[in-house]
Amino acid sequence: MKISNILMTKSHQLVTVQPEQTVSEVVTLFRAHNIGALPVVTADGRLAGILSERDIVRRLPEFEQILATPVQVLMTTKVITAVPNDDLMSVAHTMTERRIRHLPVLEDGRLIGIISIGDVLKAQRDQYRGEIDTLETQILAGGQ
Repeated sequence: MKISNILMTKSHQLVTVQPEQTVSEVVTLFRAHNIGALPVVTADGRLAGILSERDIVRRLPEFEQILATPVQVLMTTKVITAVPNDDLMSVAHTMTERRIRHLPVLEDGRLIGIISIGDVLKAQRDQYRGEIDTLETQILAGGQ
């Protein structure tokens, strides 16, 4: 299974922020869309970084006015990304080993989506369920 399979099941609405927006705006988007991370894109649509709830909480002690802080100050800039043709098992391994919960997906250098570890686990579960159903059908058909 490929990452493109996961992207097909997700909403095509991609929520992003720009580097100069504030953490307050990001928190509002987190709540409005029930998400925990946002890709940060430049005005021309290029991925500049990612900002997660965890990034904000970990830096909270450093910033008295964290909600007024620009996203670019807190965002992770060395972002590990995927492409639609990446193998699901490989991506799951990378996300687990690197402790990444959200992975932006790029195509030709442009952001086309973001997947979560939950998306990956659900896709794996669904794939295994399909394989089990097929095997059960084959076993039952063979016994008649």
